[in-house]
Amino acid sequence: MKQPLPAAWPYWITLTFLPLVWMAVTQGGWWIASIPLWGWVAMPLFDLILGRDLRNPDPDTPDTELFWFRLLTWIWFPIEFVVVFASIRYLSTSGMGALEQLAVMFGIGVTTGTVGIVYAHELFHKQSRAERWLGDLLMAMVLYSHFRTEHLLVHHPWVGTPRDTVTARYNESFLSFFPRVLWQGPGSAWRAERALLARAGRSAWSTRNPFWRYAALQLAALAFAFWAGGLAGIGLFVFQAIVAVWQLELTNYVEHYGLTRRHLGDGRYEPVRAHHSWDSTHRVSNLLLLNLQRHSDHHLNPMRRYPLLQAFDEGKAPQLPTGYPPMTAMAMIPPMWSRRMNPRVREWRRRHYPDIADWSSYKAGTNPPPASAG
Repeated sequence: MKQPLPAAWPYWITLTFLPLVWMAVTQGGWWIASIPLWGWVAMPLFDLILGRDLRNPDPDTPDTELFWFRLLTWIWFPIEFVVVFASIRYLSTSGMGALEQLAVMFGIGVTTGTVGIVYAHELFHKQSRAERWLGDLLMAMVLYSHFRTEHLLVHHPWVGTPRDTVTARYNESFLSFFPRVLWQGPGSAWRAERALLARAGRSAWSTRNPFWRYAALQLAALAFAFWAGGLAGIGLFVFQAIVAVWQLELTNYVEHYGLTRRHLGDGRYEPVRAHHSWDSTHRVSNLLLLNLQRHSDHHLNPMRRYPLLQAFDEGKAPQLPTGYPPMTAMAMIPPMWSRRMNPRVREWRRRHYPDIADWSSYKAGTNPPPASAG
């Protein structure tokens, strides 16, 4: 049974990062720790207290009823722009030590990664050109613009297969996953755009290739960083971008760890199902992350706006034991991660693919599984 549309105001919890950033930049000291503590400790505690949210609003709710939800995603770019460059400007003249400045930018990177990239993801999945541009602007703020192409043209069609860079392989630690994605992702995105342009009869160097836009926006972001703080400002900006990308790829690692689609032979795979993503219905972390943790429905309906994403039960989609923040922290400790998640992957295999006895080809993630698996 469909539930009424939830209130929009709880999703605006993301704005609570702003006073913490302001205090960290202007006061330093222990205020710097408040940003990661708010996202990584306070939010999971709220999840424990407030539990899960299993409500499923009507997915056919028209956009006209979603204005306040959409407005939140529209205003974040100008907010982030001011936060990042005003902080660099202030820090460059504050007399604060270099290590303390990096600590502040670490906290800001947690914000641009936890909030900014999540908002960009929501925006570039939409048909509106203005919303896609906002998504591109947010990705330029973390120097990771190719992510839009990689996500839309590679990840969504090929999730759960060896062709998808960001599907974490079974028993692949994050410490191996992260450098692999950083190395393989840009090339994968470039090849995807080149193939798309070739099908339209255009060269990879055509002005229609969004990589030109990506480069221009990232150069503009670096220019603003130089204006705000000179060469040191560029260094601070790049550092926050690295932190934000680390946050993004930790999330990517968690979302599909060890989950694979059945190989049908001749390079074909079964359609994406709800059980090809790890889901979480923890209430507060979903407010923070715009329901990104309702990830199964996102893959089934990638254009669906975040307040309308549906929750699935254990019978349809595998469930994470907590929301993303504790899971990403756990991913940084590979033995703890494998002890907690590998048994869940094995149970997932028994439940959904009881006929597959040999998973060795899936483990490496470099060769398609044998056709006999189908």
